[in-house]
Amino acid sequence: ISPPLYCIKLCSVEDCIPGTGVYLRHGYIYSSLAGYVLRKNEGEELPVISVVRETETQLLPDVGAIVTCKVETYKSFRPGDIVLAKVISLGDVQSNYLLTTAENELGVVVAHSESGAQMIPISWCEMQCPRTHAKEFRKVARVQPEYLQA
Repeated sequence: ISPPLYCIKLCSVEDCIPGTGVYLRHGYIYSSLAGYVLRKNEGEELPVISVVRETETQLLPDVGAIVTCKVETYKSFRPGDIVLAKVISLGDVQSNYLLTTAENELGVVVAHSESGAQMIPISWCEMQCPRTHAKEFRKVARVQPEYLQA
């Protein structure tokens, strides 16, 4: 048994046969859940690779872990939004900066609806168009006075 892993590439299909807790993609076997890697020779030429959980408790990734996730950015931001964010890493030549809006004070400050009107925040996760009264998901910033200009 190897240490916990978090939805990463395990090996090539040329090296192992996929078992439970894994999936195939582009000739490689990936874990489909957080757990421990098991390799078993079950009378086959290649070992069967599986990912299993030791217990039903939730395994959480550590800092620096590589994970696979589904990001629903349409519920937080839209093209053209003005966002207040914090720089958390200077990144590298290709990624430039890594930003976060994880704090309540960070998020969308200005957004425009499809009709072109500036939207009004109505909760921490929604804004509303004053013309059409249509509501849209946004991660709304609770802007602090020091960031406001008169």
